[in-house]
Amino acid sequence: MASLRAYVLTRILLTIPMIFILLTVVFLVMRVLPGNPVIAMVGMKASEEQIRQLMHQLGLDKPLWRQYLDYLSKVLRGDLGNSMIWGRRPVIDEIMDHFPATIELTISGFAVSVLLGIVTGTAAGLRRGTGLDLAMRVYSIVVYALFIPWLGMMLQYVFGVKLGWFPVGGRIGPMMEPEHVTGLYVLDSILTLNWGSLASALRYLTLPSLTLGVVLSGVYTRLVRTSLSEVLEQDFIRAARSRGVSERVVLFRHALKNAFIPILTMMGLQFALLLAGAVLTETTFSWPGMGTFLMERIIYRDFTTVQGTIVFYALFVALVSLLVDLIYAYIDPRIRY
Repeated sequence: MASLRAYVLTRILLTIPMIFILLTVVFLVMRVLPGNPVIAMVGMKASEEQIRQLMHQLGLDKPLWRQYLDYLSKVLRGDLGNSMIWGRRPVIDEIMDHFPATIELTISGFAVSVLLGIVTGTAAGLRRGTGLDLAMRVYSIVVYALFIPWLGMMLQYVFGVKLGWFPVGGRIGPMMEPEHVTGLYVLDSILTLNWGSLASALRYLTLPSLTLGVVLSGVYTRLVRTSLSEVLEQDFIRAARSRGVSERVVLFRHALKNAFIPILTMMGLQFALLLAGAVLTETTFSWPGMGTFLMERIIYRDFTTVQGTIVFYALFVALVSLLVDLIYAYIDPRIRY
């Protein structure tokens, strides 16, 4: 336990310079790119006096090093600043308005990718060298090579436009939002027993989560296949079979449990990809999450909001990665940090 505590403390301390470097890079890149948040906000027809006044209010007339130190001092105090446009709301409030939508999409996409990956990978691992194995390997290559917006538009065209089974954009039907509890529409609908909102939320969630999950499932297919094949050839599996243990018990209680250890590590790594993939998925399906929000603020050169959102992303991914390491150590007692 002492080594695990030291590892957790080390990871937390290493996160600090990572966030500092990321914040610095984003700060510089946003200001090197062409565009001005004041002009993006008021338009090209604004007078020079009006532009100068707004630049002063936003602190953009200060030297670059002064802007950087001012922003860094706020971040160290836990203040991500205020948005530069549309009411200048606190950035953390803007993030919290959109974060639940991204989490809901990410969790559902994650569930789809893991479920598809385990099913297809297990089928390939149990039938290694057969036609089914070859088909699953081809599947893993093809889906991982798919471009998320292209797959999303194909699903929209087939299941939304042609068949009319699912909506092609948005998060929930008009006037169907459940009472706000967590911001996650599916969970809030269950907690408030609003089954109409639940059905609507699931319909709107199906195509985006399927798009995101299918593309990322290919990684799990190959990993489960390889890991399961290796575990099935180990001595403890042969010993269990020789004692007359049923194949079902061997598979689910022994083989998959041990094969799941490297898969858990991949889940933590894939979570960051899920958040990145959610940006593309959200813009394709007009999903009102962090991805759509971030793209909108990049277009308007809202420096503080973009910087704050990326720092928030980084902290969240670091927290998830640390949590996965802790679960990994719990599942496999051989792991020592």
